Amino acid sequence: MPKVLVVEDDETLLHNLASNLRNEGFNVVTATDGETGLSKIRSDVPDLIILDIMLKKLDGLTICRMVRHDSAISHIPIIMITARGNEIDKIVGLESGADDYIVKPFGLGEMLARVRAVMRRAPGQLMVQQDEIISNDLRLNLTGRRVFKGSDEVKLSNKEFDLLAELMRNRSAVLSRDLILTKVWGYDYFVDKRTVDVHIRWLREKLEDDPSDPRRIVTVRGVGYRFEG
Repeated sequence: MPKVLVVEDDETLLHNLASNLRNEGFNVVTATDGETGLSKIRSDVPDLIILDIMLKKLDGLTICRMVRHDSAISHIPIIMITARGNEIDKIVGLESGADDYIVKPFGLGEMLARVRAVMRRAPGQLMVQQDEIISNDLRLNLTGRRVFKGSDEVKLSNKEFDLLAELMRNRSAVLSRDLILTKVWGYDYFVDKRTVDVHIRWLREKLEDDPSDPRRIVTVRGVGYRFEG
């Protein structure tokens, strides 16, 4: 049974979310402040985190950044929820490492759709045709969900791994942002297309010798991205 941690200081919303998620078959853990939430992330290692931005003691953006910089928990997908809905807040949320972003007030049906979509891309759900994809000194192990550059392992989040796998499977082909959203995120309605650009930048920072002059993941202006190896 997948475990979901909900960190939300609005107790009514927290109760409703937890109740609906349990009805959907999830094991739900809750926290009402940031410090408790971060502690439970580290101790329980949930399969998904639903994280409010405005929290007592420690805000959601800080928690998100801390998770993404901790190799033991960086793989956990995060859906951020907030009462703030302007474009800058969305970009900051995605830049902090969130996999998805939802603005209050939202319907519980919409949240459940997002949760199911994120969970479909969780480790172990990827259908593999081969165990490894190798390109020059880059080796991607699909079964173990591990990436190596030469002899060094590169730590990637779930979405970074899935994005790299899709690019490597289609080496030399140009993939549009819409196609990447459909293939990697599993849906293209809820996610801002710019989240693709954010994840591409993160991959370049981890894989390119010079991220400012990428040679492995190339931008095809006005279209999308192409993996060159």
